Amino acid sequence: MSRPALLAHDLVRIRGGRRILDGFSLTAAPGRRIGLIGENGVGKTTLLRLLAGVDQPDSGRVTRPDDVGFLHQEMPFDAGATLAHVLDDALREPRAALAELDQLTALLGRTPDGSPDHAALLEAYARALEHAQEMQAWDADRSAAIILGGLGLDRVPRDRTLGALSGGQRGRLALAALLVRRPGALLLDEPTNHLDDDAADFVARRVRDLPGAVVLASHDRAFLDAVCTEVIDLDPAPGGGPVRYGGNYTDYRAAQRAEYRRWERRYAEEQEELADLRRAAGVTAHRLAPDRGRTDHEKMGYGHRGGRVQRQISRRVRDAARRLAELERDAIAAPPRPLSFRPGLVAAATEAAEGHGVEPGEGADHLVSLHDVHVPGRLAGLRLDIGPGERLLVTGGNGAGKSTLLWVLAGRLPARGETYRRPGLTTGLLPQDTGFAHPERTAREIYARVLGARRAEEVPLLSLGLLSEADAGLPVHRLSAGQRRRLALALLVARPPQLLLLDEPTNHLSPRLCDELEEALGGGPGAVVVASHDRWLRRRWRGREVRLNPAPG
Repeated sequence: MSRPALLAHDLVRIRGGRRILDGFSLTAAPGRRIGLIGENGVGKTTLLRLLAGVDQPDSGRVTRPDDVGFLHQEMPFDAGATLAHVLDDALREPRAALAELDQLTALLGRTPDGSPDHAALLEAYARALEHAQEMQAWDADRSAAIILGGLGLDRVPRDRTLGALSGGQRGRLALAALLVRRPGALLLDEPTNHLDDDAADFVARRVRDLPGAVVLASHDRAFLDAVCTEVIDLDPAPGGGPVRYGGNYTDYRAAQRAEYRRWERRYAEEQEELADLRRAAGVTAHRLAPDRGRTDHEKMGYGHRGGRVQRQISRRVRDAARRLAELERDAIAAPPRPLSFRPGLVAAATEAAEGHGVEPGEGADHLVSLHDVHVPGRLAGLRLDIGPGERLLVTGGNGAGKSTLLWVLAGRLPARGETYRRPGLTTGLLPQDTGFAHPERTAREIYARVLGARRAEEVPLLSLGLLSEADAGLPVHRLSAGQRRRLALALLVARPPQLLLLDEPTNHLSPRLCDELEEALGGGPGAVVVASHDRWLRRRWRGREVRLNPAPG
């Protein structure tokens, strides 16, 4: 039994006067798994809602299989429903398929082979059998138990109500119900939220095993890499509109790098041609100057040859000017500079710190040293030394004290024990929750006030590529969490400290910007300490790693 594809044609969705989607089309064939990536607000969730039929487009159409599974923010059950109710609903179709097979088997047993109804019953039985096999109906109950275990829900009593579950448990139960159902098309919005590494890997394996089409939006690069057969970048490309890439996230990154190199090459070649045309036009125009005198060798036949030469030069000037105007009108935009930390102030700060004359034995080789440092109930008996240029990854479960450690290293949280900080040490902290003292001011105003007018002029906010011109002019309280985080990151990029502390730096950032940030950290701006749950970042980390355990009591 062939499964239908999920099709979207020329979708337009307008909200608040803004076109979130503008003529978007998609074909998701059975067995294909398409990842949607891009900045917050580009339309990933909107597209999933349109594909699911939860929202309707302003124009365009969607053709979908009869059975579409959509991972909602909230489950379609009231708070009094139990886990058993949710599972029974997810298992309803495979159980119904088995019941239909039993019924048809009984009818066939009572119908003689030569009767008129026998052939029709055999055909109905064949269709029902194929449907049950596609749904793996005989294995559905056992599969449900495995899925609950893989998502950490196997120890939750089946009579526990949804109202008694945590938000994370409800999210995992909603995902489990969809995986049990094995719908004809599956739509997932950030499916690995609330999942640990093992659970996320388990979900990736189950999603790869689904026969129908899958469309998912995710910031989880490791999940995109493990699951996707295609990636659609919804961020506007230089040519305009979303771009579709074959393969997983690694393939997408390779294609992006190749595109960027081609863009750099085309831009450099065009700039060289522009320079040649300007130079040629300037030189030939000078040779056409009316007061240019005759040279000795031009005196014979000056008038005849001079007129011909002047006409040739005039034609070259016109041709060069025309080509120059065309190129300048349609010039390729300069490729955006990758995110990078400005090293100048780091060097200056380092020289200033060295001027304090740190004596040997006082931690001269370290920026910060912690000896038996603890914060009651949050951080227990830690010893840690951080040297110049160090790359340190801090890992551990929730409540292990990762954020607490960063605040202690930044000198913003008092701790018991012995703490050494190099005199004059400059530190910068990107916390998980980004706030600003005057949220009524625009992002551009806050940037200039924090950095100072001179530094803000040397490193303009828009030159960093972290905020658009429109966003830079908005009051900070109107920015999204991701945009506020970009502003905080911009302040650190423009004035990098000797010790940079990043708490979950990839939260609320697009996958592409996360890649840029990680690459920027590799070459600057001094010592870097990162606390992160990001599996992609952790698996690719090349520095030292410290794993924290929860503090007792």
